[in-house]
Amino acid sequence: MLVLRGGDVVDAAGIREADVAVEDGRIVAVGDVPDADEEIDANGRFVAPGLVDSHVHLMLDGRPDPASTVGETETMLAYRATANLAAALESGVTTVRDLGAPATLALDAARAVEEGVVDGPRVLACGENVVMTGGHGHWFGREADGRAEVKKAVREQLKRGADVIKCMATGGVLTEGAITGAPELDEEELTALVETAGAKRVPTAAHAHGTAGIKNAVRAGVSSVEHGTFMDREAAELMAERGTYWVPTAKALHGIVDAGTDAGIPEYAVEKAEETAEAFAEAFEHAVDAGVSVAMGTDAGTPFNFHGDIPEELELMVEYGLSPDDALEAATVNAADLLGLSDVGLVEDGYRADLVVLDSDPREDVTAWQSPTRVVSSGSIAR
Repeated sequence: MLVLRGGDVVDAAGIREADVAVEDGRIVAVGDVPDADEEIDANGRFVAPGLVDSHVHLMLDGRPDPASTVGETETMLAYRATANLAAALESGVTTVRDLGAPATLALDAARAVEEGVVDGPRVLACGENVVMTGGHGHWFGREADGRAEVKKAVREQLKRGADVIKCMATGGVLTEGAITGAPELDEEELTALVETAGAKRVPTAAHAHGTAGIKNAVRAGVSSVEHGTFMDREAAELMAERGTYWVPTAKALHGIVDAGTDAGIPEYAVEKAEETAEAFAEAFEHAVDAGVSVAMGTDAGTPFNFHGDIPEELELMVEYGLSPDDALEAATVNAADLLGLSDVGLVEDGYRADLVVLDSDPREDVTAWQSPTRVVSSGSIAR
């Protein structure tokens, strides 16, 4: 039995002084635990749930131009994914959802972590994105047009064991020629995607920047809207009404805008990102005002958006208008709920033992997440 001794437990349920006992990968007691085989001294520190990132790309490593991975073999991309998994875990991220990689790369990464072949956070994955022919991310997605092709593309991912089905409802920043926010898969195609995934009780995620594409995706019944950059008040209210999660990925935008073309990011990508910056701030206001449920996601792997820096997303969410408490919920219980994980995100008896030890209370200092002193993943000490 491993016991985290003497700390203050802090999660979405509040804060309380308690020891945390871990055995066989699960939390078995939260309270006064007298005996232990091994201890972590958390005296004067805070024990919190490990972070859940709802949107990463394990094959991408933060390079200035993600399209440069096109010429690399899947084997090389797998090595990059292995390094990214290690970096994410070291930073206190204990669960990630990969939303797009070639073939079975991310699905295989999930199995490799589960079987102990490599160290990393728990992985849920979509397999390949479903995109229109020539659409955003077509270079690592599954191109499909019309209801029949979309249904087949979804079924292919389900056959591979996808935990979620991801699609491109609009154009994006990092595909040359794509118009950011312009609708790509239409509402009929999106509905076919949701219905096909839903038949297997598998959730869906839609990359959607523009208002029309966001509304198409929400009306089609997607589980989460990724990015949502141009979300207007009407779209936010529709999302709140339908219970659609928003995964903002603020770090993806900042990685591009803050670095710029001098860092080697393609000029077209920087121009498109700069055009979206003001709209993104307004989208956050609309989402907060409408009460849209937010789940943390970073789009880690995009330019200068490194997997080891995932915890910085909480600070950005607070800067855009969430409270530190709301950011904590977005990065733990909300993200776990979106991913369909009922035993992740709280420090409670019976939950998976995914824990971080922080030097300060993250409800008062949101930057505390960025430097965990210890990380426990599925009951094993990772740091």
